[in-house]
Amino acid sequence: MDAKRDDWVRIHNIVLEAGDRAPNIPEDTQNVPLEFWTKGFLLNQEAKIGDKVEIETYIGRKVEGTLIEVNPYYDHDFGKCVPELLYIGRQVRSLIEKDGE
Repeated sequence: MDAKRDDWVRIHNIVLEAGDRAPNIPEDTQNVPLEFWTKGFLLNQEAKIGDKVEIETYIGRKVEGTLIEVNPYYDHDFGKCVPELLYIGRQVRSLIEKDGE
């Protein structure tokens, strides 16, 4: 999908390559780059996914990175229902009420 100026987009950038990370962090952390993802309004006239772009975040900060998504949205959830957890609140309330008598 193509993006045009002022579209809400998400970008990605590598802040530090693995070899440039601080020596006092855990080894498994040293072995991967420090990355960031952020969202904002596209400042370029138009761009395609994978293009280097500049955005302005919602609070006005200007940031450069690789365009990875147009009109990003949250797609996470809290997982599947766990039936055993549905009754805990009622059980606790019942125990508290019995204790208070």
